[in-house]
Amino acid sequence: MADRGEDVDAESEDELYEVVNITDYARRHQWWSRVFGNSTGPIAEKYSVASQIMMGGVTGWCAGYLFQRVGKIVATAVGGGFLLLQIANHSGYVQVDWRKVEKDVNKAKKHLKKKANKAAPELNSFIEESTEFVKRNIVISGGFVGGFLLGLAS
Repeated sequence: MADRGEDVDAESEDELYEVVNITDYARRHQWWSRVFGNSTGPIAEKYSVASQIMMGGVTGWCAGYLFQRVGKIVATAVGGGFLLLQIANHSGYVQVDWRKVEKDVNKAKKHLKKKANKAAPELNSFIEESTEFVKRNIVISGGFVGGFLLGLAS
């Protein structure tokens, strides 16, 4: 028996292993399959409508509340920084080279357009997959949207 394992040549050893393309694997095994299970059907087949609305509402409220709090902090930081720069500019502490700013902004626009054109197919497939997920799980998605809006309001 030991001689048989040693006699296997390199070509037959390669046949024992399957090459897995990670990108194809990731497309076939979506993150929501790991979260909600391997069922190919919608969540409605697993949980009652009340449970779906509650799960969606609670997660939506948490996301909305965090979005509101983080948004306020970011807006305060950006607005405060802009205000301080304006005060420094008017006081003479800072001199702005507007030609250079315009040149850099135009360069950034060109760079973003190039990147956007490359990312378009991936973004479109993500949007299609997300839309399909929302369609298949409309109850929990509706609960999430409602909870998100309540979280923003609180």
